[in-house]
Amino acid sequence: MTIQAVLFDLDGTLADTARDLGGALNRLLAEEGLPAQPYAAIRPIASHGARGLVSLGFGITQEHPRFEEYRLRFLEQYEHGFANETCLFDGVNDMIAALAARGLSWGIITNKPMRFTDRLVPALPFVLAPAVVVSGDTVGVAKPDPKPMLHAASQIGIQPAHCLYVGDAERDIQAGRIVGMKTVLANWGYIADSDKPEQWAADIAIDHPLDLLQHL
Repeated sequence: MTIQAVLFDLDGTLADTARDLGGALNRLLAEEGLPAQPYAAIRPIASHGARGLVSLGFGITQEHPRFEEYRLRFLEQYEHGFANETCLFDGVNDMIAALAARGLSWGIITNKPMRFTDRLVPALPFVLAPAVVVSGDTVGVAKPDPKPMLHAASQIGIQPAHCLYVGDAERDIQAGRIVGMKTVLANWGYIADSDKPEQWAADIAIDHPLDLLQHL
């Protein structure tokens, strides 16, 4: 099947957002008189967003009576520092330029809320703007639900079977597979030691953004 577009997860795939996410968590923990989490603990959890980081920092599950309060306060902290240290991973812009040279569209499907995505994506130094950006609340549900994937494909007018999806989390691979996209695991992303990416059944796994080019 000819690939006409490449769609990407954002956090841990295109952009290294872990330090800003961790900063938000540690500011919240300081407010509660709790110790900061080290970057080594934060990075593997960063793809799990606010819920994963609140669970890490407070050692609680989503059933805890204060979980939702902490989640909302985490988002407020992130509001004040979502672009301080975030940067593109090495090779991302070279990859995007190469996709454009081949006449391929590219876009983003992320679980990050629109309130952040709509400001962060334009602030990042992409060599070319994405053809589509779908956030975690654009269509009311987030990955692994297939609706964001189908919405992105519809927006760019390309059938899912002609799209390739690149991500660093199990839900990325699940969502891509459900809609018939070819899936690629970004091994440089936020993958925890407890994860089992070999069981996620991605079509391809790559170690650097430019490795993608040989699979198109």
